[in-house]
Amino acid sequence: MFGLYSSRRRFGAVWAMAAVSLASVSAQEVHLMDGVEPRPGDDTVVPAGKYETPPPWRIGMSHFGVNANTWTVQMAHESEYAASLDDRVEEFILLDANISQTKQLADIEDLIAQDIDALIVTPLTPTSADEGIRKAVEAGIPVVVHTGLTDTGDYTVDIQGGGYNFGFVTGQWLVEELGGEGKIWVLRGLPAHPEDINRYNGMRAALEGTDIEIVAEDHGSWQYDLGKNLCETFYLQGSQVDGIWSSGADMSRACADVFRQFGSEVPPVSSEGLNGFFQVWEDRELSSHAAEYSPEQGAAGVRAAIALLEGEPLFKRYVYEPDGITLEEARENGYIRRDLSENVWFPTGLPEEVLQELYGQ
Repeated sequence: MFGLYSSRRRFGAVWAMAAVSLASVSAQEVHLMDGVEPRPGDDTVVPAGKYETPPPWRIGMSHFGVNANTWTVQMAHESEYAASLDDRVEEFILLDANISQTKQLADIEDLIAQDIDALIVTPLTPTSADEGIRKAVEAGIPVVVHTGLTDTGDYTVDIQGGGYNFGFVTGQWLVEELGGEGKIWVLRGLPAHPEDINRYNGMRAALEGTDIEIVAEDHGSWQYDLGKNLCETFYLQGSQVDGIWSSGADMSRACADVFRQFGSEVPPVSSEGLNGFFQVWEDRELSSHAAEYSPEQGAAGVRAAIALLEGEPLFKRYVYEPDGITLEEARENGYIRRDLSENVWFPTGLPEEVLQELYGQ
């Protein structure tokens, strides 16, 4: 269905949506995604008409690593689907940097050379895309950044999934669960990735002033296998653990499996909105709290790019900072789907027929 691994993808009108005139709306009224709001205290606005471009449009996306984990795969699917909905998008070109800073810069330069109308970037590190972003802006191309901070502020629009909020919400839950004291393991994400840094800093802030001690910590890169290796290592080292803070649901699920493997009770473990973890949470009656970090952020980036090309005003900076998901809320919202792959993430912007096509059992 989607050409995730090809250098370019042409769309017809399979999912064409009716054109909606937004000529009179303000930046406040442009909806990018549920939960995405203008950054509080920052009212910088990209003026209406600044990047207005007659269609058809060619939109490029530099993805830091499609196969980094299951979330990044779905984020690419969500991006491509959002682009496919608008038949004014003649071409959506997604290039995969494959976790390489050098390739990310080369990819952005390649997209600029292909004369794209808008650029979407998910940076690998806080500096990996900065030079490419500056080059795009100098060429008059609007740049939308999401899923990772940059050191440069030269981008046109920034949509941040609240990594600090993710870490703080889950860290605060763990503090409350442990009564403010105890020993914990910390499973971090991809080393040097801005999202990992922000989530970790949010967790550390939540622990300040408590008697909670981190006794084991390492990077599992948001992957099940690496997370499982870490949890097995921590367990076999005999590290006392009263709770686990995890930067990713695949790692949370892996730790739950390790404790089950050794016949031990799973301590309170934080997580996020992965179908596979929700099922484990329900089946094993775990103590957990899931941060909400939807892969629909990829679609939000596409919507922002389209809005800019339509000439609509947007805020320069947006944030996505939900409170997280309880097991009851996961049930109520239909996030526990045993008819779909364990690798589906919620909330999602993909409709049922696309979920079944991509992730149906």
